Amino acid sequence: MSRMTSSNRPLLNRRLTEFGTTIFAEMSALALQTGSINLGQGFPDTDGPEEVREAAVRALRDGRGNQYPPGPGVPELRTAIAAHQERRYGLSYDPDAEVLVTAGATEAIAASLLALLEPGDEVIALEPYYDSYAACIAMAGGTRVPVTLRPDEGSFRLDLDELRAAVTDRTRLLLINTPHNPTGTVLTREELTAIAELAVERDLLVVTDEVYEHLVFDEAAHLPLATFPGMRERTVTIGSAGKTFSFTGWKVGWVTAAPGLVTAVRSAKQFLTYVASGPFQYAVAEALAMPDSYFADFREDMLAKRDLLAAGLADAGFTVFKPAGTYFITTDIRPLGESDGFAFCRALPERAGVVAIPNAVFYDHREAGAPFVRFAFCKQTGVLQEAVQRLKALAG
Repeated sequence: MSRMTSSNRPLLNRRLTEFGTTIFAEMSALALQTGSINLGQGFPDTDGPEEVREAAVRALRDGRGNQYPPGPGVPELRTAIAAHQERRYGLSYDPDAEVLVTAGATEAIAASLLALLEPGDEVIALEPYYDSYAACIAMAGGTRVPVTLRPDEGSFRLDLDELRAAVTDRTRLLLINTPHNPTGTVLTREELTAIAELAVERDLLVVTDEVYEHLVFDEAAHLPLATFPGMRERTVTIGSAGKTFSFTGWKVGWVTAAPGLVTAVRSAKQFLTYVASGPFQYAVAEALAMPDSYFADFREDMLAKRDLLAAGLADAGFTVFKPAGTYFITTDIRPLGESDGFAFCRALPERAGVVAIPNAVFYDHREAGAPFVRFAFCKQTGVLQEAVQRLKALAG
């Protein structure tokens, strides 16, 4: 009989000790407890197109995807992804060698960073950043180096000089997100040109999260970084069906990149989920081939919802940073006499019956994000109208 031993070593891997339960879980639980409107977590409260849902049902009934699909993804979806990139952006990818289907964009990010980083490599990420970026860099043994987007004339902007200064001999990779969650910033052609030139000059890899590519508003345009000179061979582009077709629970994402990069990412991905979402892959293949009118109508619907919530937040006393992309609005709470986003968000359900997310969770420099709070507008119009009505309590 073996002797039991004890140890003071913590159970959780030290690389993950800074990451507790996500703020999304905490705030969604608070919404349920208080009966509040949840404008925190970014998921739609209605399903996407009926024809796409029916395509998934057909796949289930026809026995397509009910067993393990191919590791790189079903051929129909890989072909549809390649066709989408060609049609939208003039980017030509080989469906067999340059496209990889993943369990959502979250797995695509994890697999890319686990594959491409060695312990000690530095990764520059635009701050504030989606929370899984930090965790995935940590799991890969990398060191994150945040470059902060700062408020400037109603939006958040990238300081290109600060970006250049952040690159060292240890920098391996730039982690870019545009359209940007949570700020709603869409990087401009000039900014992307500078990023591309820096990557080429310093021989850096780039992982670019473009899951909100179809949600750009006003005069903004989504420009994939892989279209810029010298970037096709060094960029891993990540996309997702969840944001574009409002089926976030299906967890269908993808990577497009040069063959060597896809092979590397697939090497890590196969030991994460191996495969996922079999029948849904066939449905997403059909969704990506939908006419341009779908994507235009989707964008116009979200634009109207953005404007509705933005106006309501301004009336309630927030400073509103109207987003050029995504389905999130960042606000400044200081005009309300507040400065601590965590305390504000934890009290907001009782004060106004609405849940939001404190942006500080997306920052290494917590003080830089302290007064900012994010609201999601990917909800039914009636829900947003009710939220706006409730938020008026803050102005009173």
